[in-house]
Order: sequence, then C-alpha cells, then structure tokens
Amino acid sequence: MLSANEIRKVVAERTAHQKGTGKRVVDVREEMERLEERGELVIHRIRPENRPVEASTLFGWTKRIPTDRLWHHKSCGQCGNIPGYPSSLLWLMNETGRSYLNEPHQTSCTAWNYHGTATSNPVALAAVAARNFHRAYETGHFPLIHCGTSFGDYKEMRKLLVENTEVRHKVREVLRKMDRDLVLPEEIVHYSEWVHAMTPEILARQRYPVKGIIATVHEPCHYYKMVPEDAVYDDAIYAGQRPAVPSGILMALGATVADYSTWYDCCGFGFRHILSEREFSRSFANLRKIRPMVEEAHADVAITSDTGCVTTLDKSQWIGKAHGLSYLLPVLADVQFAALALGAHPYKIAQVHWHSSSTEGLLTKMGIDWRTAKEEFQEYLRALKAGATPELLHPAHGEIETFFAVNKGQVLPEASGPAPTSASASAPAAVPAVGGPAK
Repeated sequence: MLSANEIRKVVAERTAHQKGTGKRVVDVREEMERLEERGELVIHRIRPENRPVEASTLFGWTKRIPTDRLWHHKSCGQCGNIPGYPSSLLWLMNETGRSYLNEPHQTSCTAWNYHGTATSNPVALAAVAARNFHRAYETGHFPLIHCGTSFGDYKEMRKLLVENTEVRHKVREVLRKMDRDLVLPEEIVHYSEWVHAMTPEILARQRYPVKGIIATVHEPCHYYKMVPEDAVYDDAIYAGQRPAVPSGILMALGATVADYSTWYDCCGFGFRHILSEREFSRSFANLRKIRPMVEEAHADVAITSDTGCVTTLDKSQWIGKAHGLSYLLPVLADVQFAALALGAHPYKIAQVHWHSSSTEGLLTKMGIDWRTAKEEFQEYLRALKAGATPELLHPAHGEIETFFAVNKGQVLPEASGPAPTSASASAPAAVPAVGGPAK
C-alpha cells in the first residue's frame, strides 16, 4: 500500500502528464466550473459569510471548510439511536457562536439501500443527492453532512453527475419535475472537518483537561476510502500519513491517541453483511477492533466519526462478553468527546446513557461529576413528565410540531392552521430549526 506521500507524488506526476498511464488526474471542481459555464449546473459556492477555513486533502489540494451559516444534513442512525451525536454538534455550534439551519425538508441519502441491498440505482441515488443539494442552496445555507455514509455517497454522486453525461441529463429531468435545478456544492463537507477547522475556538473553551485519557481512533471507511482525494490530511497529524479527522481534535484537546495494529480495518458494519451475516459483524468488531484497542493500546475510550461505526463498535460488545471478552470499552463520537471536554451535560447533551458500553469510568477520569449530572437529568425527566417545557438547543419548527400533530390525528392537513404549542408536540432537542444560544 502506498503511503500518503507516495500517493501525492503520483498525483503530481499524473496531473502534469509526466509519466504513468498518461491519464491526467482531474479535480472534479474544475470540471464543475466548465459545466456551469455551459449552463448544465449551478455551483453552490462558499461565501465570506460561511467563514471558510482552508485545509489540505490527501492529494495536496486545498479544501475550503465553511464554519458558519450551515445546513445540517442529519443522519438517520444518529437521530434514531445515538441522539447525543447530533446534539453535541449543535451544542458546539451554539457555544462557538455559529449559525445554522436544521429544518424538516431534508430527505435520507438512501445510500443504505445501495450499500446494503443493492436495491437503488445511480440515477435515483444521484437525484436524491441533487434534491438535497438544491434544498440547501435555496435556503442560503451551505450543506454540512453528519453521516460518513452520506458523505461518501455524496462525493461519489457529485463525481458521477459531473463525469457521466447520461446520468446528469436524467437527473436534471427528474429535478425539473420538482421545479428544482441541478446544484452541486463547491465542497462536500463532513462535520468532522468542521470540528477540525474549529479546533482553535474549541480549545479556547475547554473546561476539562483530558491529558491522562488514552484514546484509540477508528477511521470510518466511507470518510477516506471512498473518493479518497477529498479527505482532509494534516502534516502535523501522523505526519500527514493518515486522515486528520478525528485524531486531530483529540490530540489538540490533550488526549493520547494510541496506535493499534488493525487501525485500517473496517469496524465490521459493512452494510450488507450486518444484515445477512450479523454474527460476522459482531465477531469482527470484537476481535479485530475492540480487542486490539484494549490489549495493545490500553485505551480508555474508542473514538470515531461515523454513525455505523459508533453503533457497531458500541453495541457489539455484549456478544464478546458472552464469549469471555469482557472489555466494555466506551465508544463515542469525536463531537461527544469534545463537547464533554467543554462542559456539555453528559446526559442532556452528550446523552451517554444511549450507549451500550458504560461511560462512567471515562467521565470520572475526565473529572466530570457524572453522579450529580445523572441526578439533574433524572429530575429534568420528572419535570418533563409533569408538563414542563423541554430545553431545546434552538427554537422548534412550527412545521415539525404540525407534522407530529397531524400524524397523531390532532390536525387535518388541509386545515392545519397555527402549529400546536403543547410540550408533547415540541421537537426533540437533537432535531430542527435555526441555531441560537443554548446550554
């Protein structure tokens, strides 16, 4: 396998037509410019109000990371079973004074169908991606992708729409039926890249030192193995030989990022085989990832930056216990760890109680009084049950409240009128609306 430096050398040679196959390495963004000139698409450009930060990719190209005025492309799995994942990200944005739109008009990327069961097709996948790109464009916010699967899929779909004329024309026909245009973002941006770009501002707000914490990183396959030229690298992190995210924020906060022999391996999720060969996924997660993290690195926590990876590494450990592998290593997303280090509530914001492996030992080592926090959370739940107003990360969307009411049979669609205001109809803290200050 070529090192990152060797890859960059090959790219430079092929870009200059110096040797190799004679095929020029083309930056898809250059092709997008030509297609826009011909009127075949619109580029959603990063503007000064997005406050971009420049980073370097595997190929040595510059990637601009917008840090403000962002459109959250949420993850099905995060909102469904790891709610502390997106809520930690929104909390960090509130803490750093960033504005965002988290609204109800996003669809799933549908990449699970493609990777899991092969029930989708290129035109359908590309049309869904283009529909969401256009939705972000018309709101005036730049898309920020939460899920590694969506991120990898959207990178592939952008390339497909640029390079395949037939698919591009078919997708434009689909979009026209929805009164939408083909809009492609200047950059496909993963939330962990936002965290990387925001590192100085995150460090300025750090409350808990994490110097004694040993973390092992699982690098999500769909972040850097799919369209690898778009992943962010940094010479200060593993000498630029591995992706900069999520290792960079952990190192900056003061944690020790420990190496282990199987860092390159998949987490075990793999889409199709977690559906058809679930025991293989569970065994792989335990034997190829969790065991070396514990036995080789002596990790206090495993950190990753994708929905399926957190889920698989966290929720597969019980089967290891059944076979005498009683490791129970805490597994968190990078944003959860960062939010905790900044003082986010472990149960209201990071929502560690949704995780299968215990986090109390980690919280104690970080200096966080989790017992008091747990009592506060339990009291909060009792208050909610008694009818108190929920604490939200930002104002709830009236559209969301109306949607919930309609589906409960409370309001007819043709006469929905003003949104209901009861606590039972309010959006949960991890979901909707325009960002605002909240703790």
